Amino acid sequence: MASVKSYDYVIIGAGSAGCVLANRLTADRDTNVLVLEAGGWDRDPWIHIPLAWGKILTNRLHDWMYFTEPEPNLAGRRVECARGKVIGGSSSINAMTYSRGHRGDYDRWAQNGCGGWSYADVLPYFKRCESWEKGENAWRGGDGPLSVIDARNRDPLFDGWLDAARDADWPFTEDYNGKDQEGFGLAQWTIRNGRRCSAAVAFLRPAMRRANLTVETNALATRVILERARAVGVEYATRGRLCQVSAGREVLLAGGVFNTPQLLMLSGIGDADHLRAMGIAPRVNLPAVGRNLQDHLAVDVHHLRRGRGPFHAEMRLDRTALNMARAYVFGTGPGSVLPSRLHAFLKTRRELAVPDIQFLFRGAPARAHPWFPGVAPPYEDSFGLRPVLLHPESRGVVRLRSADPAAPVRIVQNFLATDHDVRTIREGVKLGRDIARRKGLEPFRGRESAPGPNCRTDGEIDAFVRRTAITAHHPCATCAMGAGDDAALDPALRVRGVEGLRVADASAMPDLVSGNINACVLMIAEKASDLVLGRPPLAR
Repeated sequence: MASVKSYDYVIIGAGSAGCVLANRLTADRDTNVLVLEAGGWDRDPWIHIPLAWGKILTNRLHDWMYFTEPEPNLAGRRVECARGKVIGGSSSINAMTYSRGHRGDYDRWAQNGCGGWSYADVLPYFKRCESWEKGENAWRGGDGPLSVIDARNRDPLFDGWLDAARDADWPFTEDYNGKDQEGFGLAQWTIRNGRRCSAAVAFLRPAMRRANLTVETNALATRVILERARAVGVEYATRGRLCQVSAGREVLLAGGVFNTPQLLMLSGIGDADHLRAMGIAPRVNLPAVGRNLQDHLAVDVHHLRRGRGPFHAEMRLDRTALNMARAYVFGTGPGSVLPSRLHAFLKTRRELAVPDIQFLFRGAPARAHPWFPGVAPPYEDSFGLRPVLLHPESRGVVRLRSADPAAPVRIVQNFLATDHDVRTIREGVKLGRDIARRKGLEPFRGRESAPGPNCRTDGEIDAFVRRTAITAHHPCATCAMGAGDDAALDPALRVRGVEGLRVADASAMPDLVSGNINACVLMIAEKASDLVLGRPPLAR
């Protein structure tokens, strides 16, 4: 065992939350911080080219390679659960969408026992986090570390979608992260100067100039070291060695929705019966650890495209190679733009408090690939949208597979376990089809390829969803905060029954917000840094 080094704070995970915490905690030069990251540095050029996101996801690059157990309500399929294993975490491999959710989501958190997490409470932290390209206003931040821009895509297809939405009497919102979320709006991306603005780029790299920050990569945390009921350090494996470090003030878990509950359970914190079954002596019986797993389920509504769009032409092999190099070196050109321009947040029933369906738009097929005459045939061009179930009732679970820290956890999402969820995603498919059939899309719309013309009845739609639905990659809530003793965390993000141990990542969310979750995770870490340092909250 190597000699034990001491730090004020030890942060587990250099993902979105860990990068924010590292930046904010080291602003005090008298505070020493260690960040442990299981993955490597984010030096891969593909990470930083926005258009390369599809390659990263398809090839599962810089990924923990998680899959669910066979999902009973999705035809027994094992669904991939991509999570980033690299500096920057999932913010280095995601689609770069910046979406805060609806203000009502956070008011719901507060009403359900999470005091201090209402929309009025969290808005100042959203603003502190971001630099919105259109400038600061009542809802947006103008000088934060994270760059957020409007979509740059100029495919006329998306004007057709907006015409179709107007024809269907859906509203348009100028800024779905501002005053009004509901409706169709221009997509917003975490991109700076034509390159991905991950949490590592925005928060960690500026902090790396400080002598009081240490980052250790390829370091797999194996357990939190407890003395009586206090976290005093961390054990981790790196390069064939087992090491320990001590934390004088706190251990901060930012490993994400799957790895944070795993580490707690490996440390003896979790459901006592499950821990004993895994051969782990329980230290703190906390059954909520690993429970309450939620995620957004998504399914395709897709059409072949009449003619070929501008993205198809740019995917010709010689152009793609040039575009990728241009995007990486100069941050310009088609490689710096994603083949999408819109998001929509809609209610399947107008009386709902918050939207229950999100549309993710694609201007190209998922199987789009470089092509060249005589070498690789061109792909058949298509476009579509993906209805996303925003507020599922279904709940899953994360459990240990064994006491081996290197063994992947068992993930059961339990998608579509309630009639509500089945009905809502079905209505999302119907809404998507209705908009896609409107006049505005006539110049672009070919045959419907998914669900397809033979899918007509509710039963046929439900069967299509069960055969094809996938995650939208927004898992959360496996160490949920709340007011009651049945919650894993209190509203200050402290692990119940343990001193000096806090969680600040997607696992701490009590439930899903109405949209992508990375912006929410960044906000949680911003607020967590003030909680850790004992600072008063930002003014409402």
